[in-house]
Amino acid sequence: MGRLILVLLFFCNVTVVFSQKVFSLYSPDNCLEVRINIGEKMEYSVWKGGEKLLCNSSLSMLLGDGQKWGHRALVRKIQRRKADRNISSPFYKKAHVKDCYNELELHFRGDYGVIFRAYNDGVAYRFISTGKKSFVVKEETVEYCFPDDWKSHVAFVRTQGYHKNNLSQEGSFEDQFFKSFVNTYSHVSLSEWDRGRLALVPIVVSPGDESAICIAESDVLNYPGLYFNRSDNKNVIRGVFAPYPKEIRQGGFNDLQGVVYSREPYIARCEGARSFPWRVFIVANQECQLADNDMIYRLASPSCIEDISWIKPGKCAWEWWNDCNLTGVDFRTGLNNETYRYFIDFASSHGLEYLVIDEGWSARGQADLFSVVPEIDLEDLIYYARQKNVGIILWAGYYAFYRNMEAVCRYYSELGVKGFKIDFMDRNDQLMVAFHEEAARVAAKYKLLIDFHGTYPPTGLQRTYPNVVNFEAVQGLEHMKWAAPSVDQVTHDVTIPFIRMVAGPFDYTPGAMRNAIKSFYRPNRSYPMSQGTRCRQMAEYVVFESPLSMLCDSPTEYENDSVCTDFIVDIPTVWDSTIVLNGKIGKYVTIARKKGNVWYVGAMTDWSSRKLSLDLSFLDKGDYVMEMFQDGKNADRVATDYKRVMGIVPDNRRINIDMAPGGGCVFRVSKK
Repeated sequence: MGRLILVLLFFCNVTVVFSQKVFSLYSPDNCLEVRINIGEKMEYSVWKGGEKLLCNSSLSMLLGDGQKWGHRALVRKIQRRKADRNISSPFYKKAHVKDCYNELELHFRGDYGVIFRAYNDGVAYRFISTGKKSFVVKEETVEYCFPDDWKSHVAFVRTQGYHKNNLSQEGSFEDQFFKSFVNTYSHVSLSEWDRGRLALVPIVVSPGDESAICIAESDVLNYPGLYFNRSDNKNVIRGVFAPYPKEIRQGGFNDLQGVVYSREPYIARCEGARSFPWRVFIVANQECQLADNDMIYRLASPSCIEDISWIKPGKCAWEWWNDCNLTGVDFRTGLNNETYRYFIDFASSHGLEYLVIDEGWSARGQADLFSVVPEIDLEDLIYYARQKNVGIILWAGYYAFYRNMEAVCRYYSELGVKGFKIDFMDRNDQLMVAFHEEAARVAAKYKLLIDFHGTYPPTGLQRTYPNVVNFEAVQGLEHMKWAAPSVDQVTHDVTIPFIRMVAGPFDYTPGAMRNAIKSFYRPNRSYPMSQGTRCRQMAEYVVFESPLSMLCDSPTEYENDSVCTDFIVDIPTVWDSTIVLNGKIGKYVTIARKKGNVWYVGAMTDWSSRKLSLDLSFLDKGDYVMEMFQDGKNADRVATDYKRVMGIVPDNRRINIDMAPGGGCVFRVSKK
C-alpha cells in the first residue's frame, strides 16, 4: 500500500510539472521579469515594471534528424539558482565584475534544456544538450518581437568588398557571410531595415524614452556567430547564421583567406553534451549606461589559463597607418631594419611595451610565415628590441597562421616574439569560430598575445583566453586612409561606445597627429589624417576600451609635440574602475576610468560644439590636482589647436568643459 502511495505521488508531481505552461523569472531587484511559455512552441517575453519590452518571441533548434527543441516540449526537471559574487577581471575596464543573477534551468524530454538568467540590467538564455550522441543543428530560431516599430542603431554588412573566387556573386545575400565586420551605424526604425542586408551584432533598439535595449551574444564557442535580418513583421528581427562550410580553399586577399566554395545544409556539427551561446537582451535605464555594461564578460566561460602573470597589455608603436614615414633621418624609410630600429627606439624612450610589425615582413602571396623578406633581419630586430625592453608583435594573415599554427607559435615564441596580430578571417561560421578558440589556446601554450584583426565582434573569448587582448570588428582610424569625405567618422566615434563596445574591446588604433576639421578632411593612404580635433584623438585613449592600444602615427609626428605625446603614453590600457558620466548615442560621451590612485576622464562630441558640466563627486575626500587638454579657441578652424590647463578640482567637484565641433577633452586627476 505504501509503495502504491509513493507511485501515485510521483505521477502527481510529474503531472504538475508537465501541466505547467508559464514560468516566471525575476531579476534580483525584481524590476525585470522573464515569462517563459511552454506549449506548441517555446516563447518568452520580457517585462520591466509592468511595461512590455519584448513580446512573445520564439526560441528553438532544429536538428538534422528532424527533432525540434522547443516544439511541444515536455518538462522533466526544473532547477532554480541564485548567484551573488565578484568575478576577477585583470585585463578589463574594471578589476572586478559584479555577477548577481537569478537562474531558471528547464530540462526537457529529448536530452536538452534551456537556461534563463535574469540580471538587474538584462536577461539571457541558452540551449544545452545533455545527450551523448553527435548531431547537427540545421537551424536555430533566435527571435526578438518588439511591441512597436521602435528606432534602432544598426550596422549592416557592407555590400561592397575585395574578395575574389568567392562562392557567390558580389553583393548577393550569400556573399555577406564573407565580409569584414565593419561599418558605420544607421539610425532607422525596425520597419526601415533593408531585408536584403544582414545586420551585425550588437544592435541597439530605443523604446522611445531615455532607456535602450542592446541585443548581443556571449560565450560563442565552436558554433557560428549571429547576424540579424528583419522578418515580414516590421517589428520582428530574426537571427541568421552562416551555413557550415563544406569546401574551403585558400584565396581572397593576397591568398591569405579561407574562401568558402560550398556549404552544408546545416549550421553546426555538435558532439554530445554541450552548452550553446547565450542570447543576450541588455536593458539600460539610460542609454549612456550601455558604455559600461558587463553582460558579455559575465556570461563568458571562465579563464582556461591558470598562470596569467606573463600576459602584459600595453601600448604599441605601429608603422602601417603612417606608412613608415619619418623625417630628419639619414636612411630611406620603409620595410627595413633601419626604419624598425627607429620605431623601437621611439617605443623604448616613451615606455611603450610593444612594436607591431605589420603586413610586409613575410613574403607576399605565399601565406608562409617562415618566409621573411630579404629586406628585414627579423632575428636582429627581436634582439635589438629586447635590449630596449620592447616586445615585438607580428602581423599574420589568417591562412598563413592557420596552416602552421603550432609550428609558427613554437618557433616565434622561442625567437622572442610576444604575440600575433591575426588578420583577414572575415567569417563567423562554426569552423572560423573554432579557429579563434584554437588560435587562442595554442598561442597561450607558448605565452603569446593575440590581437584578432579582420574578425567578428568579441563574445567573451577575452575572458576565456585572456591572452586575447583585442579585436577589430570596428570601423577604426585605419579607414581614414581611404574613406571618402562623406564618411562621418566623428559621429561614428560617439556611437560605438554604446553599441560595439558593449561586446568588448576594439582595435581602433587612435593617436593621429594630423587632425582635420570637417571641410578639410581628405583621404590619403600615405599621409593620413583624422576627422576632428587633436584633443579628440587624445580622449579616445580613455573612452575606447582597448587593452592593447596603438600609437598609430609616425614617431617624428609625436616628437614634434612631446606634451601631447607624454600624456598619451601615460594613459593606462586596463583599469580598476569605470564610470560613465554622461552620453547620448551619436551625440557625445564622457567616461571616467581609474588606475591605482589616478582618474582619467575623456569626453568627445559630434560635429556640434558642446559645453558639458561634469560631476566628479565619485572622487574620495581630499584635495585634487588636474591636468587637462581642451580644444583651443580656434580648434573649429585648425583642428590641432588645443590648450593645456593645470588646476585644482573645486570643492563642489564640478568641472565645465568646452568642445569644438568634432572635438574632445581629456584630463587626469590625482590627489594633491
